[in-house]
Order: sequence, then C-alpha cells, then structure tokens
Amino acid sequence: MNKRKKNEIDEIVVEPQHGWFQFRVKELWDFRELLYFFIWRDIAVRYKQTVLGAAWAIIQPVMTMVIFSIIFGRLAKLPSDGIPYPIFSYTALLPWGLFSTGLGAATGSLIGNQNMLTKTYFPRLILPISGVLSGLVDFGLSFLVLLGMMLFYHIPFTWRILALPVFILLALITAMAAGMWLAVFNVRFRDVKFLTPFLMQFWQYATPIAYSISLIPEKWRTIYGLNPMTGVIGGFRWAMLGQSFSLGPIVIVSIVVVIILFLSGLVFFQRNEKTFADLV
Repeated sequence: MNKRKKNEIDEIVVEPQHGWFQFRVKELWDFRELLYFFIWRDIAVRYKQTVLGAAWAIIQPVMTMVIFSIIFGRLAKLPSDGIPYPIFSYTALLPWGLFSTGLGAATGSLIGNQNMLTKTYFPRLILPISGVLSGLVDFGLSFLVLLGMMLFYHIPFTWRILALPVFILLALITAMAAGMWLAVFNVRFRDVKFLTPFLMQFWQYATPIAYSISLIPEKWRTIYGLNPMTGVIGGFRWAMLGQSFSLGPIVIVSIVVVIILFLSGLVFFQRNEKTFADLV
C-alpha cells in the first residue's frame, strides 16, 4: 500500500503483492491499533452474556484435569513420573488450551469477519493473529491456578521457569501456523468447521497430555517430536515440574516442524489472500 500526493490531496493506492513470499511487518505495525481492537473484541465476545464470564477460563481446564485424574490417574493408573497426577495433567492442559483456543479462533477468523473483508482494506493476516493472541488472557488466568497448585503440592520453582516464554511462544506459533492453513481452507470449503473438532480430538490424544513422554520408547521419542505440541507439552513440564529426562531432540524437531509449517502457511495464506472477498 503506497501513499501518493497529488494536488495537495493524499491518495492511498492499494497494489497487488509481487513474489511468492512477503512478510509485511511494517504494514502489520501500521495497523496495530486495529489488531488491538480485534483482540479485545474477541475476548469480549467470548464471554458475552455468560453468567460466570471469564471464570470459564479456569473452570474448563480444572474440570478436564479432574476427569483426567479420575480416568487416567486412578482407574488406568498411568504413571506420572513421580508427580501428583492432577498437577501433572494440568500443566499439560494449559499450553494445549492456549493452542486449541487459538487454532479454533484463527480457523474461523476470516468467515467470522466476512463483512469487513468485503468492505475495506487491511492486512488480512491480522485476523488469525488476533484470534491466536486473544487466548493469552485465558491462559494467564489458568496459569495462576497452576502456581497455586505448585505451592499446594510443594513443588519448588527453579531457574527453568525462565524458559517458559519460549514454549508459550512455540504454542502460539504452532496455532498460528496451522490456523493459517485451516482459515484458507475454511473459506473455500465450509466442511472445515466440522472437520476441525475431529482434528483437534485426534491431535489431543496424539499429544502427551494424559500420559508421560517417558512411556514412549526412547528410540521413537525424536520421531514423536514431529507433533510440535509434543515439544511444547514436554517443555512446559520440564520448566514447571522439573522433569529430568532429555527433551533436546524432541524440542529441536518440534521447532523445525513449526518453522516449516509457519512459513508454508504464510505463503499459502498470502497467495490466496486476494480471493477472500470473493469467496466469503
């Protein structure tokens, strides 16, 4: 988008993009106020006309933790590496909730804002970004519960907690990467909104949330890292609970997969961006 001055009147000219890949950071920065608005709107709409409001951000992971503790902790007696099963599962549910909420919001972001897509110009990438980032508020509220549980179970805080932002960022980028792909497909094929819940359910059980990575044979753990959320979940437990087994290869593979998924998703999103207004 260029601004030209002619006869003392500013003209804004919207030009098509050139090339296969352009990450227009400056343009996103110029529209940062719109991004803030979308994030705030997504948060407000999520709990509009609800009785408990933002308390659902805490109730949902806590109730899931209770169910997991009964089914997998007491009945199935899955090992939790010497850590009380409730906090073992809750620590994994937090990053998974951040990822799944962000992915769901990003997938429906284009269809949910079809009126704006057809009426005005702005970087379309803002929509999935705002959907992903809006989940940080829920994550922050749920994280306070985790801190309280650590005090209750007398689990000490260590220097590893300083690495936590890395795994939070990895969860956000994973949601954004997958969200860009699904958002485009959702514009073209409305079946995606029905497919996404099945995808998330399969992905959840393929991720070590209810069970420990230690249950996976060591020779297969690196391959298991092809699921990027494996590195995120393992990293969270390593940072918060002090699990001792090596995560290096798993995290490295997960980061590589996320980078490839993100860059390819960005190219795919930008190549289809010009057709959004015609298809929504």
